[in-house]
Amino acid sequence: MEGMKARVGLKLNVNYQLKDRKGKTKKLFQENSLFRFLIKKGLLSPRFPKIPYLLGTWSDKKVVSNLVTTAGKGAVAGLINGVVTNFFEYIAVGTGTTAAAIGDTALEAEIVDSGLARVSSTTSRVTTDTTNDTAQLTTTFTVSGTKAVTESGVLDSASTGTLLARQVFSAINVVSGDSLTITWKIDVD
Repeated sequence: MEGMKARVGLKLNVNYQLKDRKGKTKKLFQENSLFRFLIKKGLLSPRFPKIPYLLGTWSDKKVVSNLVTTAGKGAVAGLINGVVTNFFEYIAVGTGTTAAAIGDTALEAEIVDSGLARVSSTTSRVTTDTTNDTAQLTTTFTVSGTKAVTESGVLDSASTGTLLARQVFSAINVVSGDSLTITWKIDVD
């Protein structure tokens, strides 16, 4: 149908789960649409105090939507026709608080220590609407320091590289001994 647009993305497609050193799940703040809107507009910092019911709820996991960047869309087009050969397999986290924007080319403040440095993830394809239409990347960071993680992204290189997608969210406070599991799903429709 003329005028129809294909898309790369998926609402509420990135899952975060935090466990302590004994493997017990730690509660994460699942922000609501109001909190996400206020962060996106720059009216609240992801480090703003978490106010249950007004701005979200506590949950066993946090699920957030991604933002596919302009550079990421261009790279996906290049992967289709072979112009680009670097695959998107790296997950990075950071402490940046500026809302994700389509023109982003990197995380604002990527973490490179405390067991949270960028890592090659386990990749696969899963089904969302049709067989194998969704790329899935999963990794578990073993934390060796104390950080307030407020952003994450998917990239095509172990250093620098092209940023496919980025998101900013209410802080996930991690301490030494924690494990942070992140699963990104990117649906191609």
